[in-house]
Amino acid sequence: MNSQSKSVVSDLEQAHSQDIEIIIRLLAKISNRTPSEIKPHLNTMLEQLVQPSIERPFYETATPEEWVAAFTEWVESHRELNLPLLSDEAISRSSIYGERG
Repeated sequence: MNSQSKSVVSDLEQAHSQDIEIIIRLLAKISNRTPSEIKPHLNTMLEQLVQPSIERPFYETATPEEWVAAFTEWVESHRELNLPLLSDEAISRSSIYGERG
């Protein structure tokens, strides 16, 4: 987490300390965990919730080269599935459209 999002979380914790304590107590009651066990999880969730408001999404900031790299990485991740290739018959016009084509 960067310093800006740490600052935002810290500000939230200060501004809403009573609400956060209530949430921690309720979660502890519901989960049968101690408040000290709940607090780190709540902090992580707060960090994740404020992160999107600080950092713009990939699609807004990516350069064409970054899009190509991300797409290539996505394609390569699917090659590991080792799925069988379709035969010429399976992709022929007659097998796709049958009697209509």
